[in-house]
Amino acid sequence: MGNERIRLAHGSGGRLSHDLIEQVFAPRFSNAILDRMDDAAVLEITGYRPEDRPEGFTSDSQLPTSGLPGKLAFTTDSYVVSPTTFPGGDIGKLAVCGTVNDLAMGGARPLYLSAGFIIEEGLPMDELEGIVDSMARTAKQAHVAIVTGDTKVVGRGQADRVFINTAGVGIVPPEVTVSGRNARPGDIVLVSGTLGDHGMAILTQREGLQFTSPLASDCAPLNGLVEAIFASLRSTGDGCCEADVHCLRDPTRGGLVTAIKELALASEVGVELDESSIPIGDAVRAACELLGLDPLYVANEGKLIALVAPGVAQRVLAAMRRHPYGGDAAAIGEVTSGRAGQVVIRTELGAKRIANMLTGEQLPRIC
Repeated sequence: MGNERIRLAHGSGGRLSHDLIEQVFAPRFSNAILDRMDDAAVLEITGYRPEDRPEGFTSDSQLPTSGLPGKLAFTTDSYVVSPTTFPGGDIGKLAVCGTVNDLAMGGARPLYLSAGFIIEEGLPMDELEGIVDSMARTAKQAHVAIVTGDTKVVGRGQADRVFINTAGVGIVPPEVTVSGRNARPGDIVLVSGTLGDHGMAILTQREGLQFTSPLASDCAPLNGLVEAIFASLRSTGDGCCEADVHCLRDPTRGGLVTAIKELALASEVGVELDESSIPIGDAVRAACELLGLDPLYVANEGKLIALVAPGVAQRVLAAMRRHPYGGDAAAIGEVTSGRAGQVVIRTELGAKRIANMLTGEQLPRIC
């Protein structure tokens, strides 16, 4: 990347983030597992293939070959949100939910997490205790255990209060085949609820803005919602099955459009969205209009996108709406055989526009 320097927008989840990954990290770390670029790496432990083995790893003897009821999913993420506490959550809740959700988007049942802390000197102890208490409550809610961790303290001014890294592992049942590369023309695009709540809650808290309708983050663990989706297709006797769920993705940094664009590129398909069907709360819509932001690019931390076979879309949608975290679920579009990676939005006026990833930073430090 020549003499270019890292900018804040490289962490936005948009075009510059993707360029950073594609030009710096992916070519140097490339292997068959990483190259799939899903939210979680799904490892075929029970049927390990030598061609998946990273370069320099010469022995398969330490890998288990039996005893697991499926495939192993593994993911990691770091959290640097500012402010650390916001309406609807805090950095501790966010750290647990984010990693649980990345595992769930791979079709996994999350089991165990790690927690690493980088703490700035001077952080009040009661603030740290509150964050850790929040992590413990959220882990219990998500039915996962925090089983290992690490703590580092840096000098004043060398961090922003506290940064958290979490990694997680889970098991993907054998019948589940979710991947960002599995979208097919004709698939229906579902979203589990209103969009933009998290990003706008963070922004308004950070800037001291107040609106008539309060804004709160949607931060939540989604593994229960994902399990409800698969349960609705299990043992139905009519030919439907878990494999009819082709893609899952949580639209975090970069929002809905960026997540859909990622899936379209990975699967080499087009996607057409119906703007009038996309659920956006009145408070988020009003805040975005006032601030000149597009809610389709605002981050979420408690919503998911599902691309499913057309024959099961209504069943999955009904299952989502029955779950506490899916009450506002909606069908918002369809996968097409159009230009690979192209996302088209049908506007409320009937026109069509092409949607691309953000090239800059719309909302800094939201996760």
